[in-house]
Amino acid sequence: MDRPRPRPTMSPASTSLPTTTQPARVPAAQDVTHLGMPTVRGLSSGVVADPAFDDHRPPSTELLDDCVHCGFCLTTCPTYQLWGEEMDSPRGRIDLVRAAREGAPLTGSTVAHLDACLGCMACVTACPSGVRYDRILETTRAQIERRVERPARERALRSLIFGLFPHPARLRALRGPLRLAQRTGALRLVGRTGLVGRVSPELEVMQSLAPPLGPRVEVPERTPALGPRRAVVGMLTGCVQREFFGEVNAATARVLAAEGCDVVAPRRQGCCGALSVHTGREEEGAEFARRLIDTFEEAGVDSVVVNSAGCGSTMKEYVHLLSDDPDYADRARAFSDKVRDLSEILVELGPVAPRHPVGAAPADDDRTDGEVVIAYHDACHLRHAQQVVRQPRELLRGIPGVRLVEIPDAEICCGSAGVYNILNPEPAAELGDRKAANILSTGADLLVTANPGCLMQISQALERAGRPVPFVHTAVVLDAAIRGERLL
Repeated sequence: MDRPRPRPTMSPASTSLPTTTQPARVPAAQDVTHLGMPTVRGLSSGVVADPAFDDHRPPSTELLDDCVHCGFCLTTCPTYQLWGEEMDSPRGRIDLVRAAREGAPLTGSTVAHLDACLGCMACVTACPSGVRYDRILETTRAQIERRVERPARERALRSLIFGLFPHPARLRALRGPLRLAQRTGALRLVGRTGLVGRVSPELEVMQSLAPPLGPRVEVPERTPALGPRRAVVGMLTGCVQREFFGEVNAATARVLAAEGCDVVAPRRQGCCGALSVHTGREEEGAEFARRLIDTFEEAGVDSVVVNSAGCGSTMKEYVHLLSDDPDYADRARAFSDKVRDLSEILVELGPVAPRHPVGAAPADDDRTDGEVVIAYHDACHLRHAQQVVRQPRELLRGIPGVRLVEIPDAEICCGSAGVYNILNPEPAAELGDRKAANILSTGADLLVTANPGCLMQISQALERAGRPVPFVHTAVVLDAAIRGERLL
């Protein structure tokens, strides 16, 4: 499907579509890359669904009406920054949803614009009117998934993604052959041929994003507190995090234990449902949520700690996901109230374990022992969806010798966005390259974040730039500081 023609746009102060074709804010020429809008392949621009929505949780007219078209969202929206098109901005997408809510058919063009959204929620942070674009997008995508017949190729790709990533046992089965292919060089050789990319650019991205795999690391089901016990916490081990970043989970458990927590990581826990919920697979996500609630209720913990931003944001929203389920509505509310990001609970508890430098020991330069410049990358679902910004910075600054620097345009998504970088590889790569350039401009020695998707996406972009920077999870830095290990 071709990229649609430019549409009329609104100035930041307008409240309706004018006749002018000038965008409200057109980014500078050097900042705009017309990659072609990612589309739902094979969908015609004609009617897809009429009426657009069914009666199960249609987008709320009250939430839609909160948008006053002020334009504050435009400068933080990744797709508007890429293409400068009104319908690829939050307020433009809200207009499309409102039109469908008022009786317009759901067209292929409308679906394409909504599919192009990363769901990064930067607009939620920027909006002075408090528009809950996150809930508008979530309910609309659920409608699309129920009512739109996607092309066979698109259905096959999504079936592969959701038949694999939310299932730790299946990822574990894949892990062995993938590690072998990495160690023997077979994966690199296949990548050089370009064969996978010619068959499917999306599969090529899946192959290239895989991090270097070492021996599998598993967290014990119970890790006792070191010293006086201050809390009993459950720990989400995740799916991709569990199988591809096991060392991050191990570091998380050690840090919590060092800070006086008994850590319970139930072996029977499964997926939290984040990937499913974010892409409109509502019932699938709700079923994952019910199982996870059951698991942690049985564990009897004070809090549930999460070290993956996307998972944490969804778990805090179970109260809305299961609000019309009579058996789980109250339990979901209680569960959501217990969910904490790792940085949140550590700041709430306050540090008791001593911290040590994590940078290199002094050589013949002017640096003090362990001095290290760290750039902290905000994962969108931590910064925007959960509004957790201060806590990770406070924890990093508490490490001796750390100098924290801010990344320019930190509010703009890196392009990972769950499985967005697989479904829409070209714009995701452009966003990743922009993020990499901004990171490199800081001159940081070490890059830190709190989300596995960001780790994979940005690491690949830094490799493309030819300037890889050591990149670790927040938990790994804190663990090294407590144990007295050097990261550089």
